[in-house]
Amino acid sequence: MRVTLLGTGSPLPDPNRAGPATLVEAGGLQLLFDCGRGVLMRLAAAGLPSPALLTAQFLTHLHSDHVSDFNDVVTTRWVTSPAPNPLTVVGPPGTGRFVERTLEMLTDDVGYRIAHHEDLQWEPGVDVTEVLDGPVLLDVLAAAGVTVTAAPTDHRPVAPTVGYRIDHDGAAVVIAGDTVPCEGLDRLVAGADVYVQTVIRDDIVRSVPMQRFQDICDYHSSVADAARTAAAGGVDTLVLTHMVPAPAPEAVGDWIEIAREHFDFTVLAPDDLGVIEV
Repeated sequence: MRVTLLGTGSPLPDPNRAGPATLVEAGGLQLLFDCGRGVLMRLAAAGLPSPALLTAQFLTHLHSDHVSDFNDVVTTRWVTSPAPNPLTVVGPPGTGRFVERTLEMLTDDVGYRIAHHEDLQWEPGVDVTEVLDGPVLLDVLAAAGVTVTAAPTDHRPVAPTVGYRIDHDGAAVVIAGDTVPCEGLDRLVAGADVYVQTVIRDDIVRSVPMQRFQDICDYHSSVADAARTAAAGGVDTLVLTHMVPAPAPEAVGDWIEIAREHFDFTVLAPDDLGVIEV
């Protein structure tokens, strides 16, 4: 498997970090997890020039920073496909309503494009599968020998939220999304090769005299939280992403050292387009 950190940013705009998004390539499939700001630019930079080539879009939750470019994924897949090519979307309960509302928002644009292009005679299609706890049952996954398993995570009051474990050819990758440590997360990471976790530096966040900013501490994993989860699960490699506040290049090592106080194996904190081979 190949894991590409397309976007390692957060809701805070950063000139060097796109919004949360991770591409997992397994069994010849292209699986996109979340779709934050700039995701299609990063996909193109990673060698996937069109979302028409994606096998499926997975959503960990419906927080705006993780889905801000979903409409771009839908629209660009539609207009760059030579024939109807519905987008497979997997997400927690509520994803179907989110997709319906997004398509409603795109109604005017869809009308404009159909009116302008004689060969575009169909509207964008989206096939939704909602999951909370258990295997993701898609024929395309089974045919490729890829197993994707969801489990509930804890990002309350954002609920429900899920993390995903991707297993293929004896390797396992976990995409956790936004969550504090919880039982569902522990099940996903047990024995995983790679565990990708959104993290905050709670010590820095709490030092900022702004309650709205400090509030994020109660529903995100700190670096230490993620490291302890990785250690308890016997993970080989912990990948820190969605780092808040985003560290300057010279400070990334500090985040890694905090994790290493609790976790003895490999810790990575990639920039956008960082790649992990599994």
